[in-house]
Amino acid sequence: MEKPLSSILGIAVRNARVRVGLTQEDVAERIGMASEVYGRMERGQMLPRVENLRRLCLVLNVAPHELLGLDPSEFQGTFSLEQFKPRADDTIDMRRLLRRMRKLTPTQVKLLSQIAGAMMARGRARSRRRAALREPE
Repeated sequence: MEKPLSSILGIAVRNARVRVGLTQEDVAERIGMASEVYGRMERGQMLPRVENLRRLCLVLNVAPHELLGLDPSEFQGTFSLEQFKPRADDTIDMRRLLRRMRKLTPTQVKLLSQIAGAMMARGRARSRRRAALREPE
């Protein structure tokens, strides 16, 4: 079972804080957060606001993907959100599908792409069979 994001972030923040030699109070003061609230974040009991996540990255000298437990190499060459941007001529169903696809993991996107490819190949094969039946000999 995958750990909750709050736990992943809490562990990463604590490790980064220890690495740079700061106390919880030091970090809380530098990012403008109460030390009790910061402590809850390190324990994985809450997530910071985006502004505080940015400040944490700056104060702890750590990249956001590290705090979020992401490995950038997992995403290289797998997919790009650019391919999911809606076009002006997209139908409501297409836009709904694109919104849902944005929530998928890279592995799920790859699987969905393979399914769509198989569906398209099957459709092309049917079209060829129908065309062959219509052609006079």
